[in-house]
Amino acid sequence: MRKLIVLLLAVSLTACGFQLRGSFNLPWTTFHIGQPENSEIYAQLKRGIEAGGQTRVVTDIKEAQASLVVLRNDQIKSILSLSATGLVREFQLTRTFTYRVVDPKGQEIVPTASIILQRQMTFDDTHLFAKEAEEAVITRDIQNDLVQQLLRRLAAAKPRPVEAANQAVAQPAH
Repeated sequence: MRKLIVLLLAVSLTACGFQLRGSFNLPWTTFHIGQPENSEIYAQLKRGIEAGGQTRVVTDIKEAQASLVVLRNDQIKSILSLSATGLVREFQLTRTFTYRVVDPKGQEIVPTASIILQRQMTFDDTHLFAKEAEEAVITRDIQNDLVQQLLRRLAAAKPRPVEAANQAVAQPAH
């Protein structure tokens, strides 16, 4: 009886479109990531894309059906508040990531979009090493969140049909 309940639960979860977090099916079979291969964000994106199963990350942009073009990838640390004596009490960490996705001909598949993530952290100069370690953890958390949001957006992308893309290129603009 227990096996039957587990089986019914598993079938109902798959029928409703349930997917494990971190498993993303991109609408392309080959994908190029416009970042250095030795960067941490490249490794996380590649791992997330290829874990979905059908999409393979390629290093040669000419082999890719789609390519991620990173337009901006900034990390900013700004002072959020000061104490009465003028010492920093809080920082705000901001990550701005602007991107678009293009096909091999340079036609835009996913229009330019931005992901902006912010986290606040308290600061105490008497615990400098601990606060530096905390900042590193928060920065890593921001990066993980960025990659998850980007993968969700890429998985939701609707690639243009090949015929429509060919017609758009074939018809001159007036």
